[in-house]
Amino acid sequence: METTTSTASSTNSGCAPTEPPPRPGILRRFVNLIDSDYFPQGADRVRELPERFEWSRAIPFLVLHLGCLGVIWTGWSWTAVAVAAVLYVVRMFAVTGIYHRYFCHRAYKTSRPVQFVFALLGLTAIQRGPLWWSAVHRHHHQHSDDEHDVHSPGWKGFLWSHVGWLTSSRNFPTDYSRVRDLAKFPELVFLNRFDLIGPILLFGFLYGTGALLAAYAPQLGTNAWQLVVWGFFISTVFLFHGTCAVNSFAHTLGTKRYDTGDESRNSFLLALITLGEGWHNNHHMHHSTARQGFFWWEIDISYYLLRGLAALGLVWDLRPVPASAYQVETRKTA
Repeated sequence: METTTSTASSTNSGCAPTEPPPRPGILRRFVNLIDSDYFPQGADRVRELPERFEWSRAIPFLVLHLGCLGVIWTGWSWTAVAVAAVLYVVRMFAVTGIYHRYFCHRAYKTSRPVQFVFALLGLTAIQRGPLWWSAVHRHHHQHSDDEHDVHSPGWKGFLWSHVGWLTSSRNFPTDYSRVRDLAKFPELVFLNRFDLIGPILLFGFLYGTGALLAAYAPQLGTNAWQLVVWGFFISTVFLFHGTCAVNSFAHTLGTKRYDTGDESRNSFLLALITLGEGWHNNHHMHHSTARQGFFWWEIDISYYLLRGLAALGLVWDLRPVPASAYQVETRKTA
């Protein structure tokens, strides 16, 4: 009798049975697939997931590395090697001089159009969008080498700090609360959401350039797929590990000049590989300076390039190293 009453009440309520929402169309599903801000369960729920290595998230990194094997079929040429080297330097600067020193730390100023071009160039490094990159890095500075640091080798191990943290879903949503100064620009939010624009443009540029060179400059000995293998896969893999080394090696190997309360280190070798980011202990002491090699012998190629852009009028107001940095007694520990 109780069941009958309940059924009748439900029937007479005039409420239609709950139906699942309509399935999105093909175009909407495609947009959701490439939208880095699309999380069906909500970004906050994703951030609550356990921190773990996920093979599904590692697939893009595996594809990049496996793509390097294409050299077996394409071979090499001095042209392809030169393209790979130039793209390494240009995109490493996009990470160090633009993503890091500009978007993360606002170490200098530029115009809004140049800011957009900078962000687009940064996407070609295939290290996600500028707002995501900045939010993660600002969090790192707030929690450097404590239990909340998402890539601290001291707490979570060397391999996790180098690459493992990038495969954990909880680290994928962009924390827009940390980058409100950047999120006010809709064009930056767009590029951050659709960060696949960078890899697609880079791949198309290399394939098209290689095809043109093969047709009109055969003496250079290259072709479309050879440029893709060297310029897209090999160059990007070296770029990826060079950047990740700042999270892993720069917090385990090198010397410490300043007592920063964390394990940030200075390394000449890493500074060469990363165009100046190896002076990591300097950076953690004064993180908003445009220059990270504080002394003349500390090579900082990213800073030299920024000085060049400043001479051209593309950037300005480069933040100098504070005088206090040179008043601290030098103290190096292994």
